[in-house]
Amino acid sequence: MIIPEFLEFKEQGLYCRLGDFYLDPRLPVHNAVISHAHGDHATSGQNHVFCTEATSLFMQLRFKKQSARQFHIKSFHETFNLNGVHLRFIPAGHILGSAQVLMEYDNVKYLYTGDYKLQQDDTCEPFEYINADVLITETTFANPLVVHPDPEQEIRQLNQNNFNVLLGAYSLGKSQRLINLINRFCPERKILVHFSILPLNKIYEQLSYPPGNYEPYNRKLMKEPNCSYVYLVPPFTFNSYFRAKNVLRIFASGWNNLQVHNDMKLFISDHADWNDILQVVEMVKPSEIWTLHGDGRHLKTHIGEHIPVKILS
Repeated sequence: MIIPEFLEFKEQGLYCRLGDFYLDPRLPVHNAVISHAHGDHATSGQNHVFCTEATSLFMQLRFKKQSARQFHIKSFHETFNLNGVHLRFIPAGHILGSAQVLMEYDNVKYLYTGDYKLQQDDTCEPFEYINADVLITETTFANPLVVHPDPEQEIRQLNQNNFNVLLGAYSLGKSQRLINLINRFCPERKILVHFSILPLNKIYEQLSYPPGNYEPYNRKLMKEPNCSYVYLVPPFTFNSYFRAKNVLRIFASGWNNLQVHNDMKLFISDHADWNDILQVVEMVKPSEIWTLHGDGRHLKTHIGEHIPVKILS
């Protein structure tokens, strides 16, 4: 029987009382099960962290000694036990090392997706489907009006001219995916990478997921106009270069508001869109759906008559 209070929100984050652990806690806790290393899911100061190897390396790079007192590295599909709750990490396809968390208690399976995407991405493990009684899904883009375009078609827009490009993207996950896409579909482009992204690329290479060809940023090169350079920068750098000359300003994201005032729109998202979420529901075959990280109202309206939908946040 499904336990309605199997997960609850506390000040520190999403808590499993039976297993005495938190999923992606916002504050330091004793036991933290971390789905992936983005800052809204992985925070510093944890006591015990359970995660994949890639997530541990990214957290240690970003938080140094403050990342966690102890890491418990788990492979995908490896079962481990926290106070009677059996857990397994399942690839989520969001970024390298990102995981869904399958929790089993009293013969009931609860699947926490974390952030996920179904689109192909050569820089991370692909999303895997698994059956569960309860699907706890992110709803970042859970709106029938949101359908992500084909990333290949989006990135090929860079082939329309030889202007130099200032390309903004999140440092972890999106940047490595863009390097890979540009190498594959815009081979005439030369990629220059901001210094803050370079250590993350090295972890990708260390774990046998090399993004592709790139060079560290060279200020002199970017001053040469119309040379097909792409300077890949994190958001804080992109925003500080709002008066950059002789370049096209482009930000890669699934959010409309991040496309405003740019010279070209580049809709490349690392989250599931509406159709992807419906496909996951179909494949997981849950008896109940719990939603978080977004707005679950559209999903509740769409399938609430057939599958109970509970909005956690």
